Amino acid sequence: MGALAMLVLEDGSTVRGESYGAVGQALGEAVFATGMTGYQETLTDPSYRRQIVVQTAPHIGNTGWNDEDDESRQIWVAGYVVRDPARMPSNWRSTRSLRDELTRQGVVGICGVDTRALTRRLREHGSMRAGIFSGDALAEPSQLLARVLASPPMAGADLVGEVTVAQPFVVPASTALRFRVVALDLGIKFNTPRMLAARGVETHVLPATVSVEQLLAQQPDGVFLSNGPGDPATADHAVALTRAVLERRVPLFGICFGNQILGRALGRGTYKMRYGHRGINVPVVEHATGRVAITSQNHGFAVDGEPGERFDSDFGTAVMSHSCPNDGTVEGLTCLDVPAFSVQYHPEAAAGPHDAADLFDRFCALMARERTS
Repeated sequence: MGALAMLVLEDGSTVRGESYGAVGQALGEAVFATGMTGYQETLTDPSYRRQIVVQTAPHIGNTGWNDEDDESRQIWVAGYVVRDPARMPSNWRSTRSLRDELTRQGVVGICGVDTRALTRRLREHGSMRAGIFSGDALAEPSQLLARVLASPPMAGADLVGEVTVAQPFVVPASTALRFRVVALDLGIKFNTPRMLAARGVETHVLPATVSVEQLLAQQPDGVFLSNGPGDPATADHAVALTRAVLERRVPLFGICFGNQILGRALGRGTYKMRYGHRGINVPVVEHATGRVAITSQNHGFAVDGEPGERFDSDFGTAVMSHSCPNDGTVEGLTCLDVPAFSVQYHPEAAAGPHDAADLFDRFCALMARERTS
């Protein structure tokens, strides 16, 4: 049996369990992720910065941990909540257990929790601030709640600077070179430049702090806006960069946080969702074709607008091109007068379905068209 641990939500709810991973204190926004697989990719997704992730799948850690499936340079979650962790991993690629990796990276977790009941509370009342406490961090529930309430909310959180790379790096094309793309690292995952490389794209990953001049100095055929954490309303620099790219008609493709940045560059607002979309089976409708894709998603903010809506911007007409049929959330934007589009989901899908992988082909086709126009 592990040491006692306690999860405290900002509404005063408390859940007791056992410590899992590091012992101590973790503060963040409690959110639930519904993927049945891909816990390693979830944990290493920078979009989860400052979030306490509740896994709805009951059995976590079955395949252990390996060094090939990381989606970035470290685990980013603030804390981890699971129901029934594997006592011993069983997979030929595993090099250590999930528990050991959480401990090694100092991630405070809790297990033995009724994650179904916890997920229902977060669905009904919305994502909320929370804390996991174990060891010397334990105290009276009222004291723990005070720590939770003193922690910063996700609305207004500027987190891109905490996850972006300090120095640029290049991922070469793995086939014949066709295009050079600048990827603005707002919290990029490793599989994105891999997907581009397979299509003959050389990807220059740049810190989110770069200037317009530094970005354009790469002479890119296209610009990619990555996923990332925090409130898009705080990302003014990324919005300014995006507007500069649109003014110069450099082909642009954004995903997840990048979709919200493009929305803001086009003059639309963003808002915090009740509990967001975090899973690998979220349906999305493309309005121009009626096609439905099952997608991987991780976002707690969305772009203001109605499904299929056309609107005017400083860069011509744009359309809310995709939406989620579950709740009507805008899931994509397409500019009709400049070469730019974005989606709210993860076409690199690590982990997740591959329905949307062809969006990288669409990006390449857009760059090819602009090159010859």
